[in-house]
Amino acid sequence: MRRAAFRLQPVLELRRTEERAAALAAAEAARAAADADRRATEAEAAVAAVLPTGPVSPGAFAAAMVLGRLAAEDAAAARALATASAEQAELVRAAWTSAAQRTKGLERLRERHLQAVRLAEQAAEERTVDDLVTGRSGRRTRPDGEAAWTD
Repeated sequence: MRRAAFRLQPVLELRRTEERAAALAAAEAARAAADADRRATEAEAAVAAVLPTGPVSPGAFAAAMVLGRLAAEDAAAARALATASAEQAELVRAAWTSAAQRTKGLERLRERHLQAVRLAEQAAEERTVDDLVTGRSGRRTRPDGEAAWTD
């Protein structure tokens, strides 16, 4: 007996491929966000390293303040980039979640289809067995209509 094919199988395969691509994109976005956060933390730590720790000349102090301000601006820009990267990673993760939900929905449909096919095969098998049993009982009667003594 030929099994009924799941007609949405090509769509399910496409959805699985989309989900895998979304998962890879989410992993890449998460890695980029982590890298941006690490760079921002390093830039923030560099701000403290630029400030003078002991007595210095007025020119060195002014230069240190300018470098400190530039380092602080760089750290602020790096933190803004890290925040934007984290937000982007969250959006990509949400897209991955959406793709996974669409795939899961089709997988549930496929499971229902397979269960319906199994139930139909089981019902057909039971009908076949019933036909065999009723066929035997018809053969047990004698030609004159009298039941066999073994019944």
